[in-house]
Amino acid sequence: MTEQRPRVRGRAARALLGAGAAWLAATALPAQAAEELTLYTTREPALIQPLIAAFSAQSNIKVNTVFVKDGLLERVKAEGARSPADVLMTVDIGNLMDLVDGGVTQPVKSAALESAIPANLRGADGQWFSLSMRARVLYADKSLPLTSFRYEDLANPKYKGKVCIRAGQHPYNTALVAALIAHDGEAKAEQWLRGVKANLARKATGGDRDVARDILGGICDVGLANSYYVGQMKSAKEGTDARKWGDAIKVVRPTFANAKSGGTHVNISGAAVAKNAPQRANAVKLLEFLVSEPAQALYAQANYEYPVRKGVALDPIIGQTIGELKVDPLPLTEIAKYRKQASALVDKVGFDQ
Repeated sequence: MTEQRPRVRGRAARALLGAGAAWLAATALPAQAAEELTLYTTREPALIQPLIAAFSAQSNIKVNTVFVKDGLLERVKAEGARSPADVLMTVDIGNLMDLVDGGVTQPVKSAALESAIPANLRGADGQWFSLSMRARVLYADKSLPLTSFRYEDLANPKYKGKVCIRAGQHPYNTALVAALIAHDGEAKAEQWLRGVKANLARKATGGDRDVARDILGGICDVGLANSYYVGQMKSAKEGTDARKWGDAIKVVRPTFANAKSGGTHVNISGAAVAKNAPQRANAVKLLEFLVSEPAQALYAQANYEYPVRKGVALDPIIGQTIGELKVDPLPLTEIAKYRKQASALVDKVGFDQ
């Protein structure tokens, strides 16, 4: 499944392009015969092109970007050893693990990648790497006296008729259910799904921003959604619907009830080196650049995402509205292995019906 969100516009676009231009100017090299690599990506081109341009200026490696809306795994498999793909980029840990499980990636050993990316956000064997994070957070009516929240609380009967959420079968939610299985066990995860379904103010449908819209409209009081949408809404022009939705909510970083760490569930954008990469060395250089401080700053400024590299400044809106993120330390590979069980549970309880 591809990433579904609007292209970069307004302040975010200016920030990204401006930062990209500065990086280009600072790192430009004399003209010479450029090396190349091929990137297959399900990410919207507008979200990554300035990053790619900055990499090319710094390395003098031309990146041939191929946007693959659907069927990335199937395409690479069909191309086999003749595939031109060097780097495979996608969103959602499930989509990334599908590439690994499908046998179209290869292990990479890189001190730069390992030092920049926490161990729980990359494959232990170097088959995949996170590049940016989005947290699954609570949107709540601003009048509610909430300063902390546990994901399990969403099933509490006190929220009956007060919860809005997108479809349970959406990858963002199946990933969360998978995390609940990993933390609490399948029986408790099923109980949680039934409890949340009983608390729904409306059918589980729509998008994450619709949660904020329906909180403003008085349909619900709370709901789960991704953190970067907060930046999109609060950066929208005053008077627009999106800005009104963003201004109507407070945001709380939930934790898991039985996790001593107190971390928040995250999903990722990430990448891997293709199994048959013709330009393997250049592919590794691209991944290493994307976790460098300049590139991580671009991710934060343009996409309102959380950097995977520590010490990189957040976008001011995210910093002020949500704050620094303490990530659930459970390895994403541990969460991802419960995806099929999570999807089956969603159907079993009729969550989306």
